Amino acid sequence: MVAGALALVLVVAGKLLVGTGSAHRVQAFPVPAAAAPPAPPPRLVIDVAGAVRRPGLYRLPQGSRIADAVARAGGATAKAALDGVNLAAPLADGEQVVVPARAPGGGVAASPSGTTGAASSGPVSLSTATAEQLDALPGVGPVTAQKILDYRAKHGALHSVDELDAISGIGPAKLDQLRDLVVP
Repeated sequence: MVAGALALVLVVAGKLLVGTGSAHRVQAFPVPAAAAPPAPPPRLVIDVAGAVRRPGLYRLPQGSRIADAVARAGGATAKAALDGVNLAAPLADGEQVVVPARAPGGGVAASPSGTTGAASSGPVSLSTATAEQLDALPGVGPVTAQKILDYRAKHGALHSVDELDAISGIGPAKLDQLRDLVVP
């Protein structure tokens, strides 16, 4: 009986020393799943043509400027008339950037499409036009041209001719007058 009691004391003491296992359990924490990397922002597809080293289609990040597109195309050639291009203008997806070549007399030569960097016989691009090009449009003076440039600087490239309606001084009548003369 003493041996039985001694055995019982040893079992109880052993359980107290070793524990029941519940005090020493290791709690497993869930391992967080690897977060999927954020989707890259959509890229612009730009056609760069004219007096550049490598004309072609280029993918550029959102917020890129014409200068970025020209640089991506290997830069302007020695014959380029960069004063006919607004290098600071923001780009829009699907846009064509044409870097005109200098004429032998020092002016701007006609580009392959028949337009020049300074004066265009085709529609004026609202997203890339200079103040002078906008000012040359009927009903658009230097003040309105500057408002268009300011709007473009604040909101980026225009995606529709109808966006001109948001610029003070351009109402429905002037918008109708410009509709066939400009492109986004």
